[in-house]
Amino acid sequence: MDITSLRPKKRSPLRLYFGKKFYITKRYAQWIISRKQYAKKKQMAFLPHSYFTHKTMLLRELKDVDMKLQYNKIINLKIAVSTLNQIVLEPGETFSYWRTIGKPTYKKGYVDGMVLYAGSYRTGVGGGLCQLSNLIYWMTLHTPLTVVERHRHSYDVFPDSNRTQPFGSGATCSYNYLDLQIKNETDATFQLCLEVTNSHLKGEWRGASPSLIRYEVFEKAHQIMPAYFGGYIRHNQIYRKKFNKRGVLLEEEYITENHALMMYEPLLSSSEKMQ
Repeated sequence: MDITSLRPKKRSPLRLYFGKKFYITKRYAQWIISRKQYAKKKQMAFLPHSYFTHKTMLLRELKDVDMKLQYNKIINLKIAVSTLNQIVLEPGETFSYWRTIGKPTYKKGYVDGMVLYAGSYRTGVGGGLCQLSNLIYWMTLHTPLTVVERHRHSYDVFPDSNRTQPFGSGATCSYNYLDLQIKNETDATFQLCLEVTNSHLKGEWRGASPSLIRYEVFEKAHQIMPAYFGGYIRHNQIYRKKFNKRGVLLEEEYITENHALMMYEPLLSSSEKMQ
């Protein structure tokens, strides 16, 4: 594992500003000239078969983070969910997270939420939408759909708290150059269904044909090691098992590898982590 790329690099504000502008412009150009068929259509009637459902809590107490940002996140999630809910992914089409949602702006009703940045956080319009991209990515790993673009988190900012998924099983997002794209390479139609309840963000992938495969996502080679430049590096690999309807293992498939610079002391006790 090469951890050199994880060492924090100091860049001037000017370079950061123009660098971001460059990648945003590059993405716009890709959308224009790309021959991809992007998913656009919605269908109000649910497709008949459920492939996978998942939900995550909306409110989570984080050390030194104002809870107002958590409540603002819920506002942002509701706007984004209204845009994505019940979008249909036909065979050959690609779902683009940002192309579908569009740029979060105050004019659209988005508010300032928490945005992870360089190992810490700051406020920004539309903050908190990574919870939605994380959910969609995790659900997609339990379907035959193909993830064609996903970006991992470079920093592990907050300690685990009642974690139910493997480390690194999410997808970070930043408009518009850090996108989540999913292609339907099957011959069946799929539908993304989303909902924000009083307590949870809920999601489901549904399909026109019944699921013949069950997926089990897990991690291997999870380790925490000291970095030569200080601090700790967290690493793992994500795999999934495929089972048929009778529960027979058909295949074990490598998905991705994660490396992140930890921004907290990994050997803290559980009580210390929650303070």
